[in-house]
Amino acid sequence: MSTEAHTETPPDAERHTIEVSGIPVDVVRKDIKNVHLSVYPPDGKVRLAVPLHIDDDAARLAIVDRLAWIRRQQKELAEQPRQSKREMVTGESHYVWGQRCLLSVIAHTGPSRVARSGPRQLDLYVRPDADADRRRAVLSDWYRAQVKERVPGLIAEWAPKLGVDVTDWGVRSMKTKWGSCNTDARRIWVNLELAKKPPACLEYIVVHEMVHLLERRHTDRFRALMSRHLPNWRLRRDRLNAAPLSHEDWSY
Repeated sequence: MSTEAHTETPPDAERHTIEVSGIPVDVVRKDIKNVHLSVYPPDGKVRLAVPLHIDDDAARLAIVDRLAWIRRQQKELAEQPRQSKREMVTGESHYVWGQRCLLSVIAHTGPSRVARSGPRQLDLYVRPDADADRRRAVLSDWYRAQVKERVPGLIAEWAPKLGVDVTDWGVRSMKTKWGSCNTDARRIWVNLELAKKPPACLEYIVVHEMVHLLERRHTDRFRALMSRHLPNWRLRRDRLNAAPLSHEDWSY
C-alpha cells in the first residue's frame, strides 16, 4: 500500500491515464529503470511509474499481472477508518503525536496560536471572527512547527548511523505521500500530518527517506538496509498505515 514514502516525481515526467479492467491507472513515464505500482489513499487511486521505453501495451500487462494485489489494496483502504470532516469547534477530537485531544476554541484578540493546556487538551486561540478555514490554517501551522522541532534531531542522530549527509529538509502538506526524497539534491521532505501520528512513525519516515540516499528505489537492498538499521520498520509502517485517514480528498 503506497502510504509509504517515495522519491520525488520529476516535474518533466510524462503523465496520462489508461483504464484496465475498469480501473483507471495514472501512468507516469520517467527516467527510471524499473516499473513501480502504487495504490494511494483514501480511495485507492492507482499509479504506475514506468521507464521511458515502456509503451502502454506493456504497461497494461504489468497492471493485469497485479490486478488481484491492486484490488486487495483498494479493499483495505475502503475499510480503513477515517475521521469525519473537522469543523474546528470546541469539543472536537484532534490527534497530536498519536494521542486524541479535545479542541477548545478560545476567542482571542492577540496573535493566533495553539497551546497544550494538558496532555489531552488542545487550545486554539483565534480572533472571534475567525472562520473554520482560518482556524484550520492556524492548527496546520502549529502541526508543521511540531514536526520541524523534531526532524533536526532525528537527522542528526541517523546521519552518522547511515553514513549519509542530508543537505536540506523541509515539512509540507503532501496529499499522497508521508515523505519524499530528492537524491540528487540530497533533500528530504516530510508530511506535516505526521504530527498527528505516534513519534515512532515520524522516525520511520525520516529514516526511510535517508535510506533512499543509499538506495533510490524500494529494492531488496533498500529493504535490507531498513531492516539492518531499523529492524522494526515494518511494524512502524503498519502502525502508520493503520492510523485513521484524514477527511481530505487526497489527490496526486
